[in-house]
Order: sequence, then structure tokens, then C-alpha cells
Amino acid sequence: MATNGKMVDLRNLLAERFPHPPLSPLARLPTGLAIIDSQIGGGLPKGAITELISPHISAGSASLIAALLQAAWTGRYFLALVDGRDSFDPHPLGNSCLRHLLWARCTKPIEAIKAADLLLRDGNFPLVILDLVLNAAQELRKIPSTSWYRLQRLVEPTSTVLLIVSRRSMVGSAQMKLVLENDWSLPTLEQANAFSRLQIRVQRSQLGERGIAQAEAS
Repeated sequence: MATNGKMVDLRNLLAERFPHPPLSPLARLPTGLAIIDSQIGGGLPKGAITELISPHISAGSASLIAALLQAAWTGRYFLALVDGRDSFDPHPLGNSCLRHLLWARCTKPIEAIKAADLLLRDGNFPLVILDLVLNAAQELRKIPSTSWYRLQRLVEPTSTVLLIVSRRSMVGSAQMKLVLENDWSLPTLEQANAFSRLQIRVQRSQLGERGIAQAEAS
């Protein structure tokens, strides 16, 4: 334990002494949600990890993933989804959107981490989503911090966005942290425009943006 603590202290010291230079405003991948993009400098930072925290069961993470897939279809690029609990439902999206999706179906976090590792090494996907929101907390706590730092080192020299979706904050190396502020009930979900608006708080970013974005999903 003492050795692990010293390693964490060393990483923190190095991050403080040798911070990453700010990303260019052009080094962003638009989410397709205009108001969110305006809050985070034009989109998700490329060559970096963004952690999306979805603290409630009905916070809207699946809706946001669907919006990102629609953005990939519109932008004519490919998106890789690493599904940590094999829970993604592709049926509402339509075949056109799904042609731009690589779906890696996993059941355990360790499998999902390995899949994300391989996809980042491949380097052919502008956006890789690692969805761990439905994995059990006790399983996620077993993921060593070195796994996140390895993924960080893999994505840094690329133009890929790595988006990690989780129930609680767990990726200390994430350059940006976003929190879904929604807590929809069944009556809300039954409304025609239930998913037309997503409420997201920017908890942390390299550029220091903060606030709540009310975004209209495309």
C-alpha cells in the first residue's frame, strides 16, 4: 500500500510540474449537441480521456451515446462502443446510423479495458466509448489505476477521443469530467420530448470551463 501511495504522489507531482499544454481549439470532436460543444471548446478533446459520470439509473447516458452515434453518422466517421455489460440496444437507431458503429460486447470490466486498449492501438476510430455504467461497483474497484494511465498514454499521441462512461468518478487521469444532471422518472420518459434535452455539468476540464449545459439532442 505504501508503494502504491508513493506512485500516486509521484504521478501527481509530475502532473503539477509538467502539465499538458492546452489543446488547440481545433482539436475537438463535436458531440452534435451544440450547447454542450460551446461549453467545452467545440467538442470532446482529442488525444485525451473524457469521463462522463452518470450518477442515476435514468440520467440519460444511453441517450447521449445515441446522440454521439448520430453525430458519427452525420460526420461520416466510425465510432467504437465497448459495451461493458452487453446492454446497448441498437434497435431504435436505424440501420443507417449502425453502419458507422463497431460494437464490442463484453460482460466484465477487464474484458472491456482490453477491448479499449486494442481499439486505441488500432487508431482508426475518431471516437472510442468505454461504457461501464452498468458494471458492478465492486468489479470496477478492482481495476488498477495503472489501467487508466495506460489508456491515457495510448490515446495521447492520437487524434482519438476516449469517452469513459461510469456511475461514479473513478478515472483520475481524465482530462475532462462531465456529470449528467438528469434523473428521469417513468412518466418523464413517456413524454414525447423526454430525450430532446440533456442537462450536463462540466465538473472539470483542462481549460477550466464550468457550468450546466442545457443541450438539445439532434
